[in-house]
Amino acid sequence: MNIPRPENVVLVGFMGSGKSSVGRLVARALRGRFVDTDRLVVDRAGCQIADIFATHGEAHFRQEETRVLRSLLGSSRLVVATGGGIVTVPENLPVLKKLGFVVWLKASEEVIWERVSRNTRRPLLHTENPKETVRALIGVRNPLYEEVADMEVDTSTLTHAQVAERICQKIIGRLR
Repeated sequence: MNIPRPENVVLVGFMGSGKSSVGRLVARALRGRFVDTDRLVVDRAGCQIADIFATHGEAHFRQEETRVLRSLLGSSRLVVATGGGIVTVPENLPVLKKLGFVVWLKASEEVIWERVSRNTRRPLLHTENPKETVRALIGVRNPLYEEVADMEVDTSTLTHAQVAERICQKIIGRLR
């Protein structure tokens, strides 16, 4: 089957929503190239995100994240998994839209907590009450994800493959 070439697909959503795992599947299905903005920041910095936060702070990380995002403009056939907080920088919202078709992978607060609570490498959860931190961050970010999204997929009860299939169906439908 000859699948039409898609525009870029940009995945946004809270940590634990499945952006990287789903992104790899979508890229494979659409014969695109998978890119993870967090990985690009780490590669450029030469250290892990937790180290960037500890050494330079969140503001510095967000600046680097914005640089990485802007560097992708002009690229094609990408499936981009973004960091969960990329939408918190107002200048990133139009860049995300310009980069491609934006898909918000969302999940319930309970599912997000279940997915992220055991991962000690998430610097934003190094707080006295990480569950409350998740609740607060979701409250701030969800309206921003909604604002930038061209499509939403609730990943709470779906497998990564099911989410990827829904995205691919939508993308291929848009190209016909």
